[in-house]
Amino acid sequence: MTEHHKDYLGDKFGMWLFLFTEILLFGGLFLLYSVYLHRYPAEFHQAGLELSRVFGTANTIVLITSSFTVAMAISALQQGRRVLCQGLLASTIVLAGVFMVNKYFEWSAKIGHGIYPGSPELVDGPGGTNIFFGLYYVMTGAHGLHVVIGAALLGFCMLRIGQGRVTADDFGLLENGGLYWHLVDLVWIFLFPLFYLIS
Repeated sequence: MTEHHKDYLGDKFGMWLFLFTEILLFGGLFLLYSVYLHRYPAEFHQAGLELSRVFGTANTIVLITSSFTVAMAISALQQGRRVLCQGLLASTIVLAGVFMVNKYFEWSAKIGHGIYPGSPELVDGPGGTNIFFGLYYVMTGAHGLHVVIGAALLGFCMLRIGQGRVTADDFGLLENGGLYWHLVDLVWIFLFPLFYLIS
């Protein structure tokens, strides 16, 4: 086994370990959500009506598309098509930006209507509603942070490809970046029905 192959396997194993810790983080939040959903089913269903399915669906389409562009970027690099790879990565980063802009407008609308943890409107309302929106902001906020980190990682990959440090023969960094991005997308696939389709 060559040194390069050992490094590749080590990096891949390290990335899977890191992704496992991320799964534990979100898994814990999903478990917490399910406990409170069982306790406050009516309030959770009612609170879900306050969220925009249009925003949620649009962001789902955006992220699914971005998973496709990342996968295509990795294939392009493996084929030695560096310019195409960078174009696809740039497209993914743009899609991440679209996701975050949508999230900004969605959060702004909610906060503008007095719907945020600890707001008078929620504090005076049913306890389950306050918990629902508390979980909504924590879980979608944590996910949004991962979107930003993932986009930055893909931007770093673009830089390395431009420098000739990540190539068709040494694509481990981009492949790991793609794995991280797919996890970000997968988490959203679970978040979307829990919050937007519950009603």
